[in-house]
Amino acid sequence: MLIDHNLTEYNYKDIIYEKRPCKDYDGKDVEGLYNAWIIINNPAQYNSYTTGAVKEIILAFREASNDRSVNAVVFTAVGDKAFCTGGNTKEYAEYYAGNPQEYKQYMRLFNDMVSAILMCDKPVICRANGMRIGGGQEIGMACDFTIAQDLARFGQAGPKHGSAPDGGSTDFLHLFVGIELAMFSCTVCDPWSAHEAMRFGLITEVVSALKVEGKFIPNPLVRTDRWVSKKTGEIIYGKIKKGDNLVNGKTLLKSGEVDLSKLDEAVERMCTKLMMTFPNCLSKTINSIRKKKLEHWDQNKESNRDWLALNMMTEAKAGFKAFNDGPRGNREIDFIKLRQLLAEGKAWDEDVHRAISPQYQ
Repeated sequence: MLIDHNLTEYNYKDIIYEKRPCKDYDGKDVEGLYNAWIIINNPAQYNSYTTGAVKEIILAFREASNDRSVNAVVFTAVGDKAFCTGGNTKEYAEYYAGNPQEYKQYMRLFNDMVSAILMCDKPVICRANGMRIGGGQEIGMACDFTIAQDLARFGQAGPKHGSAPDGGSTDFLHLFVGIELAMFSCTVCDPWSAHEAMRFGLITEVVSALKVEGKFIPNPLVRTDRWVSKKTGEIIYGKIKKGDNLVNGKTLLKSGEVDLSKLDEAVERMCTKLMMTFPNCLSKTINSIRKKKLEHWDQNKESNRDWLALNMMTEAKAGFKAFNDGPRGNREIDFIKLRQLLAEGKAWDEDVHRAISPQYQ
């Protein structure tokens, strides 16, 4: 009789855990072998993870890692809008803001979630079914591969909303895209299209998801080619930012429907390719490459946890409450006002908080 190495038996509530049969090169189910699908299930809040979901993701990765019949893990989410947008802002604003001792305990769980992905004994594929932003970007980068639908966007949110991307992005992102692009993404927080992410080396594969009149077309809001502006001479790649092309792109986007069948096909192909390898040689290869992430992650995760907890008394408190409580279309603090008050030597107190927050204006 085989020994059970799981820590506990668990019935998942906040996520979905499924075992789906592996497929051979002909697309036929393989008897006795499975891919474990770990699915974030909070589409109403763009698949942000609650404290409960974080706990379950940890347990799910441990279960998949220990399961002798599992070939690979697919980490994804419900719907077609978002893979994950990070921590649940409502929970942050209403419970953790102003409570650094509680947030420090939460960040222990978050760190364990990232570590559970990095320590999984099976290869992990992030199926980016939509936006991968903030903490979602971080847990996505902890995975070994990313296959994305081309309407997805990738980026950070930390300095825009009162935090720092110290849950993995400051450790991992430069390994994918280099120092300068990592610096740009982590600071100004402009998102990248899936095509930009592919070009920068962030993801493994990108596939079409928009169907118009029964045919798949590329994301009409981006250009997949490199071109030069006739007016400015500027080299442009990625987003269509203005003019008739943007209007036409939005119209085309609204006229179509999102179909993730190509995404699922690509994910299954990758799982099949991984199955057709020696399992121990595959595991050793993956772990050797993961060491580059772990070198940074293990060095920084505890000091980052301490800082992120203390930051809940000042900028994070203001940023998360503004995002949660501010009026629609105005969910950022007044950055100029904040900098002016700090330049005057004002201390962080309730008066400063009210002066910069949109919900009090």
